[in-house]
Amino acid sequence: MNTNERNILIYIMDERSSKLILVPILAVLFVMIGYQYICPAGSNSCHFKSGERFRGVSLDLDRRVEFNIKGDDVIVFLHIQKTGGTTFGRHLVRNIRLEQPCDCKPGQKKCTCHRPGKEESWLFSRFSTGWSCGLHADWTELTNCVPVVMDKKEAQRNKRNFYYITMLRDPVSRYLSEWKHVQRGATWKTALHMCDGRSPTQDELPTCYSGDDWSGVTLKDFMNCPSNLANNRQVRMLADLSLVGCYNLSSMNESQRNHILLSSAMSNLKNMAFYGLTEFQRKTQYLFERTFSLRFISAFTQINSTRAANVDLSEAVRRRIEELNFLDVQLYEYAKDLFLQRFQYTRQREHQEVRLKRREERRWLREQREQGRPWPSKHKGRVFEKQTENDLPTTTEDYTSQVVRW
Repeated sequence: MNTNERNILIYIMDERSSKLILVPILAVLFVMIGYQYICPAGSNSCHFKSGERFRGVSLDLDRRVEFNIKGDDVIVFLHIQKTGGTTFGRHLVRNIRLEQPCDCKPGQKKCTCHRPGKEESWLFSRFSTGWSCGLHADWTELTNCVPVVMDKKEAQRNKRNFYYITMLRDPVSRYLSEWKHVQRGATWKTALHMCDGRSPTQDELPTCYSGDDWSGVTLKDFMNCPSNLANNRQVRMLADLSLVGCYNLSSMNESQRNHILLSSAMSNLKNMAFYGLTEFQRKTQYLFERTFSLRFISAFTQINSTRAANVDLSEAVRRRIEELNFLDVQLYEYAKDLFLQRFQYTRQREHQEVRLKRREERRWLREQREQGRPWPSKHKGRVFEKQTENDLPTTTEDYTSQVVRW
């Protein structure tokens, strides 16, 4: 190889090296910039355990938070219609093992969920504080309303940490469930839909029916109303609506609006402290318990015999529902994939922690024997055997891993 060829080779290697170095640097910068947008400086909505901000994938998978129920932390439950939120909301006020359980009196819809020894609420939800920010308030409403409402109710000098949580459901099942609910007379017409300081006008959000309600509506008529809020409800309720001009559809073209809504909903969902899926009740319980270091008294149950599951759909109608909810379909697929990754990550981390603990225990006992020291009384007669998978923490699997497709 002559001098010129060697110089060219060195130049190419230098170019490749610089690119190899530049790519990860750009990736880190991208993550840091994105994190600053999602969790800006001074924000009190993204409090995770130390050392977890820039650990790559762990930022999305490890959701353990240092929830201080005796301090200034508040769980805020964003309740999306027909996602199993009523059942989950009752779990929050009646089924968590607490030093000071929520006070739920017979005949009353709301429970008092105070911190131990304080007259302050640690939970903002339908069954604790009521619909304080409006009926089924969405992300846009809650993030603007909750701090103001809690400051009015409870004079507090310290800044609160808000941990947002929600439940999602398969879009077709959720849509059918909402249709059946509306068919029985539900309207949610008292919902405020506040965005940028006001509710939408009649022109911006026309009603789908005349009269008091939409009782007896057929599925065909339900699907044919273009302003039906059931369409893509989960994306709309999780997105920052101020990014798209709220309910003013003329502020941008439909394609741009849909892209922004879906991106915003995915980002907000990912950065919530916790979300569960209706189709995975046991895994939802497991992840909530590990996220907040709280334990439920009774196990969640998977109920698959719902009104939505009993609807006999043709393939064409099912496809039409998916088309009407195409944003929700994409959000749910994203949410399901991330949810199962978080479950697997949390299980593996817990298994690893158990193995490390037992390894340390065996090491300590071995040192005691080598030094001729007697075993402490708590170890006498105890036999340490090689651990198996059965020794590790387990979670009862769901009765079904996915919803039935029609």
